[in-house]
Amino acid sequence: MQIVLSLYRFFWNNFPPAELIAWLLPLTLLWSFAALYLAAYLKRDKGWKTGYTRKVFHFIIFFSAILIQSLYQLQGVFILGWAVSAVVFLACLKGNGHWWYEALAREKDAPFRTQYILISYLATFAGGVCANMWFGAFAVLGYAVTGISDAVAEPVGTRWGRHTYRVLSGGKRTPAYKSLEGSAAFFISAVLILLLISSSTTAFELSFPIVLSVAFICTVTEAYAPPGTDNFLLQLAAGGCAMWLATL
Repeated sequence: MQIVLSLYRFFWNNFPPAELIAWLLPLTLLWSFAALYLAAYLKRDKGWKTGYTRKVFHFIIFFSAILIQSLYQLQGVFILGWAVSAVVFLACLKGNGHWWYEALAREKDAPFRTQYILISYLATFAGGVCANMWFGAFAVLGYAVTGISDAVAEPVGTRWGRHTYRVLSGGKRTPAYKSLEGSAAFFISAVLILLLISSSTTAFELSFPIVLSVAFICTVTEAYAPPGTDNFLLQLAAGGCAMWLATL
């Protein structure tokens, strides 16, 4: 019951006013659809792999969340979340063969392609809610690491990954592989992003050792998170570890 009450207070206290919804919701709907359209265009017309196109959409949405939260606090992110939800669900309704759907649904996830889209969506939503409830201003670090570093790692690993290591994936503990090159790209980009955000906000300040520690923890989290859960776990790892280390 206490968890339910906490969630109720969180959503009630941050629910956006009607005047903000009136203009920001249509704008974020158009923006979210433009992000999906770009990903779909790159998939259908330019022949990009789904691993790349879904990361394009992923990057745009998380970067938008960082910007909107800096301008309109969590109320604005709520509105963006509604818009993204509508766009993702529309793509899922279109289903196999439609270019919007194919931009997000990985072929290797068949026959559970839609489920993995929705799992990733729910993980992102849950991670954002929990990070903001528990870590306050530090939650933006989760957006940044999840949205940017994770988007960098997969294409780098796909394109240049030569030194692979085995990780566990799924409830059946089936083997999967990631690359040291992809993980290195994740770590480097996480360090740069954390430094940039720390230097551009007055809400908190992270020393360089803390930045390195958070980036390393997030890199390990990304490497070993079960499929579909990284968007949740990375937000908690980034925001939670940064807050804890900054307050020691």
